Amino acid sequence: MLELKNISFSAENEDGTTKAILKDISLSVDENRFIVVTGPNGSGKSTLAKLIMGIIKPTSGRILLDGEDITELDVTERARRGISFAFQQPVRFKGVDVLDLMRMAAGQQLTAADACKYLSSVGLCAKDYIKREVNTSLSGGEIKRIEIATVLARGTKLSIFDEPEAGIDLWSFKNLIEVFESMRSSIHGTIIVISHQERILDIADEIILLSNQGIAKKGTKDEILPELLGTSAAVNMCTGNTDR
Repeated sequence: MLELKNISFSAENEDGTTKAILKDISLSVDENRFIVVTGPNGSGKSTLAKLIMGIIKPTSGRILLDGEDITELDVTERARRGISFAFQQPVRFKGVDVLDLMRMAAGQQLTAADACKYLSSVGLCAKDYIKREVNTSLSGGEIKRIEIATVLARGTKLSIFDEPEAGIDLWSFKNLIEVFESMRSSIHGTIIVISHQERILDIADEIILLSNQGIAKKGTKDEILPELLGTSAAVNMCTGNTDR
């Protein structure tokens, strides 16, 4: 179980002043759940994801994973404890091919056949990609799908996807939904997705709505989605813009 206890985060502005991004967030996420975190642009969705992964540290509060306080642990230590993270803009690795990247992510010597299985699940023809270098020769959609394949290969207890739909084409988005639907139906861990998209919201077990630096609502899809889609805020959320 993931627990956030009274988490706050403030960022420094260019003029040296600070701006509160999240205030006093308390949240419990049960095991084997598909959670979608949504909200207006600037509500702190990506910040929340980065706090859970340890990319940034909270200004105050604690983060617990299975009862262990991981607040002060860095990204590497959290990864060792079973947290995966897929960036909104995936990192590229010059000189590293796709197979090597997937082996590093999985923490084991995956066979080419195993790697091809994960690549195929995200709609990539494995034979065309297995030896491709993870560099600027790959499009945004390609690198995003390869990153999702690495998360699948890790199979961790907690997987976080920060706006996975960002920068991918319509075909890739349709394939992405199929990947998440498959993950949801055969879930062996908790999945947290940061997203604006209605089709991703529609497959959630729970939706968390962030607004005004805190949690505005939390509940099942049936409880949250009808009201969410009926508000003017929903229009803003579906613009696809990034936020902190």
